Amino acid sequence: MNSIIFTAAARLLVALLFVFSLFMLLRGHHLPGGGFIGGLIGAVAFIVYSLAAGPAEARLALRISPEVIAMVGLGIALLAGLFSFFMGDPFFTGQWYWVGGDSYETSVFSINTVLVFDIGVYLVVLGGILSLTYAFEEET
Repeated sequence: MNSIIFTAAARLLVALLFVFSLFMLLRGHHLPGGGFIGGLIGAVAFIVYSLAAGPAEARLALRISPEVIAMVGLGIALLAGLFSFFMGDPFFTGQWYWVGGDSYETSVFSINTVLVFDIGVYLVVLGGILSLTYAFEEET
């Protein structure tokens, strides 16, 4: 697309969409949202940029192949499941480590495998949707 207005607005819109996708990712395990919807919104950010600048420029902005992003995400999601297995619990059982306390109410924050799994799903969805989108755009 050769619109100067759309190209200029796309840069701002992409930044806002990407920040909102990260917000949805981090919000996901306590409220609605999570890795899937965050990944979709992140993919939409790159798709908007691709429409404004072209698929070749969007691939350069991504810096990593979408297929590699999806594979890394799948590995991260699998590691989240294996962590519980090595702790002696069933596969994909959530594990929490409370920092500064011994429960949700008394701790400063928690590190958990649910968030790690959500990050993996985020990357799988982002990489998968972008792979399909870039393939369709480059075909036409």
